[in-house]
Amino acid sequence: MGRVSRRAFAVAALSAFTMAPRASAAPDAPVAPTPPTSPVPAAGPPAGRAVTGMRGMWLATVANRDWPTRAGLRAGEQRAELVGLLDAAVRRGLNTVIFQVRPTADALWPSAHEPWSEYLSGSQGRDPGWDPLGTAVEEAHARGLELHAWFNPYRVATHDNPAHLVPSHPARKNPGWVVPYGGKLYYNPGLPEVRAFVQDAMMDAVEKYAVDGVHFDDYFYPYPVAGQSFADGGTYSTYGGDFATKAAWRRENIDLLVRETAARVKKIRPAARFGVSPFGVWRNAATDAKGSDTRAGVQTYDDLYADTRTWVREGWIDYIVPQLYWNVGLEAADYAKLIPWWAEVAKGSRTQLYIGEALYKAGDPAQPAAWQDPAELSRHLTLARQHPEVRGHVFFSAKEVAEDRIGAMARVSADHYGTPAGIARRQPRRPVGPAGRS
Repeated sequence: MGRVSRRAFAVAALSAFTMAPRASAAPDAPVAPTPPTSPVPAAGPPAGRAVTGMRGMWLATVANRDWPTRAGLRAGEQRAELVGLLDAAVRRGLNTVIFQVRPTADALWPSAHEPWSEYLSGSQGRDPGWDPLGTAVEEAHARGLELHAWFNPYRVATHDNPAHLVPSHPARKNPGWVVPYGGKLYYNPGLPEVRAFVQDAMMDAVEKYAVDGVHFDDYFYPYPVAGQSFADGGTYSTYGGDFATKAAWRRENIDLLVRETAARVKKIRPAARFGVSPFGVWRNAATDAKGSDTRAGVQTYDDLYADTRTWVREGWIDYIVPQLYWNVGLEAADYAKLIPWWAEVAKGSRTQLYIGEALYKAGDPAQPAAWQDPAELSRHLTLARQHPEVRGHVFFSAKEVAEDRIGAMARVSADHYGTPAGIARRQPRRPVGPAGRS
């Protein structure tokens, strides 16, 4: 998910300025979670509590963005920090935590397929001495929170040197799976064996833990890097014969990943939901009449090969959380225009619509004036209320939920979360047919 640091992730440019995925503008220095100031509620929502929509936060672990605050902390220190962030979610009136457990083809649980994450111990493959995902599920449920496991399917490393991976890493054992691009390493989404492997790696966690959801971020094919091409021409020659263009073949590769993952989640853990949080612009209206009134330099359909509109309309995913990380009135990507566009996309589908909110921008002096106003995010939720298709919001990210630099999160909680948080609202899952229609 483009959600960590300037050096780690690609920037998507708008016509006259930078328009980045959520993490590219996020500060690098970790901030310790705020100690809890109120008791933690009893496990689960009280009997009779009204069901609410999604009130979520992302908890990013790649490059130690939110947690742990640095690699190499003792197990007890890591656990205390994690529990502190869960407590912060409760204090803010949230009901869901989306926990990044596979940031770079690694694992925050004892995986049968991939090494322990370096973001825990400081060394890839080193056992941290405890089970972060298992603990997160247990502690979240004890607080009445849903815990969704967040996976990045294809990112292998935030560097481009395979020799820096542990020798047992699948990318070392299968070098033909890996494509260096933009200073990073990625698995090649066009290889059927890669698609099968990454699903096996992710489903290992879904089988072992009572997660409430499975979550993908905005990275499918990587964000474009000027002057570079993703070297999958040979793979296209082998597997792309039925497609007129490489772009169409790439989109089919990602469609297959999404549909196959949805089917496997349903089979393994029927109560869990499968959702995606894409970059907030599918296509500009200037590119496609069905697109949004935006002028984004990145379009998920054309640049990441993720046809997010189709996934919603065909009901392939249970929920979608477009990253609408722009302020009201922004000329190139106006939050107030994107909300009704996404609401219309979700209208009549089985896919629930939640909105990704850029809490990390609130009070950041590098951001435009709108983000210096603690009420900006509260206005977002007020606008979204005009559209019944919007069933909730997710905030990026946990560090800012706890720190709340200028009180923007407190303002949201006061204005919109006055009633206790129930469980995130669900709709019954319906089987997906051979054509992908529900």
